[in-house]
Amino acid sequence: MSGYLIVLAVAGGVTLLSTPLARWLSFRTGAVVPPDERRVHTRPLPVLGGLAMFLGFLAGMGVATRIEQFDPVFEGTSEPLGIVICAVITFLVGQIDDVRELSPPAKMAGQVLGASLLSLLGVTMLFFRLPFLGFWSLSPDLAPLVTVLWVVGMSTAINYIDGLDGLAAGITAIAAGSFALYSDRLFDQGLLPNESNSISPLLAVIVLGMCVGFLPWNLHPARIMMGDAGALLLGMLMAASTLLVGGQTAEGTSGTTYFFFAPLVIPLVILGVPIVDTAFSIVRRAAKRSGVMVRDKDHLHHRLMRIGHGHRRAVFILWAWTALLSGLVLLPVYTDATNAIVPFGMAGLAIALYTVLHPQVRRQRADQLELDLDPEVPVD
Repeated sequence: MSGYLIVLAVAGGVTLLSTPLARWLSFRTGAVVPPDERRVHTRPLPVLGGLAMFLGFLAGMGVATRIEQFDPVFEGTSEPLGIVICAVITFLVGQIDDVRELSPPAKMAGQVLGASLLSLLGVTMLFFRLPFLGFWSLSPDLAPLVTVLWVVGMSTAINYIDGLDGLAAGITAIAAGSFALYSDRLFDQGLLPNESNSISPLLAVIVLGMCVGFLPWNLHPARIMMGDAGALLLGMLMAASTLLVGGQTAEGTSGTTYFFFAPLVIPLVILGVPIVDTAFSIVRRAAKRSGVMVRDKDHLHHRLMRIGHGHRRAVFILWAWTALLSGLVLLPVYTDATNAIVPFGMAGLAIALYTVLHPQVRRQRADQLELDLDPEVPVD
């Protein structure tokens, strides 16, 4: 674990220390987002936080290349180069969009370019397995397309959920830490190649460090935003990490533990909050005949605030759901306890009750009911 802890500390430390510099640069260059009807913040916020996260990523990767433990990860493979190139393209696309606001087609084209190069350099989905439904080996002409869809989809999911202070960074930190532990367990079970030859857990640890280093500056009230540059970068790195575990192994277990060793499904469970939010967003915008990239204020976090939850409480609730889903995956994998779903079901019920029965929510509901019955009654 020593090598991973060093990389974690470096990625987190560089992100933490460079964030105030990115904040200063934002004000210096005018890269500041004013409040508007699509956002919840009430004062101008600097938007170059993604730059600090990108520097944390580069620092983490650079230090890893100097640690003997990770020599097999970087020798004789083009995967690290593909990840770095895709990260650079993704960051630049997001950064340009933060500063100059790219058109949705141009933004998507940049993401597709980065994901295509990622696939070309070896980070691609070779196998596709769903629990109890079967296993497929993807053909060479189909694998790049599925890879691009996976990367773009996960990047979009993280970008959509980045609507409240600390929300995207916290959810991604929980997901990255959980996936690093899950990957380690798969290696221990012999279901994946030797861990020393895989960059997947290293990427997850770097993402965890980036998020942990950024969170002190991004918690409510945030002093800086990660912007599209940070959100798209986090999604791309998580997509690459999960591809290298779930899309490149044909191994699996059977019976009651099959689900928990289906590596392509696990990221969908761990990142369930942003993925569900993205799915509803696509359906909602299709119903309204608006573009998928058009911003609105009907995401999960917006709805939580509308029913009466404050900024921090809405973030906490979505963090809690992510932690619950991550635990639902990790506990059975580490304990082989098939009845572990029971306490997680109870925890989920507790979170749901807290969400709908919090005193502030009941007060908001009562005020709204009173307003509906008598429009003359003023509401605080």
